[in-house]
Amino acid sequence: MPLNLTKIAFGAKSYDDLAGWFEGRGGARLTTRNRPTRHEEVVGGSLYWIINHAIVARSPITGFVKTDDGRWDICLEPRLIRVHQIPKRAHQGWRYLTEDKAPKDVADGEDIGDALPGKLAMKLERLGLV
Repeated sequence: MPLNLTKIAFGAKSYDDLAGWFEGRGGARLTTRNRPTRHEEVVGGSLYWIINHAIVARSPITGFVKTDDGRWDICLEPRLIRVHQIPKRAHQGWRYLTEDKAPKDVADGEDIGDALPGKLAMKLERLGLV
């Protein structure tokens, strides 16, 4: 079972903002200073994107490449897969996410309706209402 990463979609205000970043790209890369310690387990997993305190989408991870300046590129498939939103606190950098805690993909043609904003969903979950 592959391991996944989570990351804040910095600058994206909505799923559509993030989807616009992916449009027209032959491949997507994110640069990071340090390669994840468990990078071998992450290849084949996904990078789950967080917007407004909720995981909203994922991108499959294809590998890691060292750059000329000593940093690392996380190589992603150039597609964005929408998932059922789940609340997730903001964090810096990336964090690991196991498969059993990862949200399910939204099926083709499935209507996800109006999703609760992440902060509201977290508060309702703490109260045991969601």
